[in-house]
Amino acid sequence: MAQYGLPALHGLLIWWVSTCLILFLDGLPRRTFRWSMAGATAALGGALYGLITSAFDTSVSGAYWAFTCAVLVWGWLEMSFYMGYVTGPRTRHCRHGCGGWRHFGHAIQASLYHELAILLLGALVIGLTRGAPNQFGTWTFIVLWWMHQSARLNVFLGVSNLNAEFLPEHLAHIRSFLRNAPMNLLFPFSVTASTICAVLMAQQAAAAGGNAFTVTGYALLTTMMILAILEHWFLVLPISATKLWNGLWQWSLSSRGGSAKVPQAHHGPLPRRATIGGRL
Repeated sequence: MAQYGLPALHGLLIWWVSTCLILFLDGLPRRTFRWSMAGATAALGGALYGLITSAFDTSVSGAYWAFTCAVLVWGWLEMSFYMGYVTGPRTRHCRHGCGGWRHFGHAIQASLYHELAILLLGALVIGLTRGAPNQFGTWTFIVLWWMHQSARLNVFLGVSNLNAEFLPEHLAHIRSFLRNAPMNLLFPFSVTASTICAVLMAQQAAAAGGNAFTVTGYALLTTMMILAILEHWFLVLPISATKLWNGLWQWSLSSRGGSAKVPQAHHGPLPRRATIGGRL
């Protein structure tokens, strides 16, 4: 069981620590942001180099490194968005009554540069690892991107637990693009498709035939996908999301000068979290 349990634990810790770190740094005074971004950019460079070297490493450690480096790349994208460096050309709320495709267009404008940065870094990750035997870094990035897009569309169309308090004041205009509703028509399809992907990944890990590299890589991917699916469910389940998220991220919210009152918009990271994956 250790061959499955250790990758699952690693994925869980990376998801939690990366989310907490981003939330903590984002809660500090804005004068600190340039230093945080400088450190994140240095980490991004190291992560890209790590993806290159791990792409030809088919050992267990190679799978861990590829996965971790891909999460670090995604972390730079999340931090640059939350700190307001890479967002979009629209920086104001929509007017009352704005709706339909026009409202959707405004939502795209609010995070256009962020989405373009994701595509550019995604293309770079694919290019750096193309043809190499270890593709787990690339697949980790794709999983994060998929769940990010799914979470973003779902909170735009409507979910019950938004947790908008996680958005910093300099991104307050983003709240006008989050809709409160019990559920939306996209949610069942996005969660079902993601669950099928998680099952297929788990089957690949189980069918690896003792190949530790393959087992570890697919176990890491499965863990990240399951965490992102859980974040999706927390958006709509009739539970106290406030207590849940405050319990998970309490220490990281201390930089904001007090306890955060959660539910009305969360895209956690790795958001997203989506945080991880689910992060908006």
